[in-house]
Formats: sequence, structure tokens, C-alpha cells
Amino acid sequence: MIVLHKLNGDEFVLNSNHIETVEERPDTVITLSNEKKYLVTESAQDIIEKVIEYKRKLYGAD
Repeated sequence: MIVLHKLNGDEFVLNSNHIETVEERPDTVITLSNEKKYLVTESAQDIIEKVIEYKRKLYGAD
């Protein structure tokens, strides 16, 4: 699970296992495997880093 921010500043937690694509156009759009979309303030690179950090914590890889 990763913490992200909607364009209005609201914080939410997303299950990163369901991310299908992340696009910057110019706002960052996350599309989930169920085709639901989220617009977030984080960049694609920030999201990638959050997912990697989460998976490292989850699987104990430091």
C-alpha cells in the first residue's frame, strides 16, 4: 500500500499491486487493472519509488 495525494490535496492509500499503468500528461494518471483511474500530484518516478520501497518493506529486502 502506498500513500498518494489527489489533485485537491486529499491523501489516500492505494494498493500498488493493482497498478497497470502510470502516465504523465501533464497530470499523473494511475490506471488500475480494473480500469479505474486516479489523478495524483506525485510524479511517475515518485510512484515507482514508493512501490519499490513498499515491496522492499513487504519482502524484507534492504
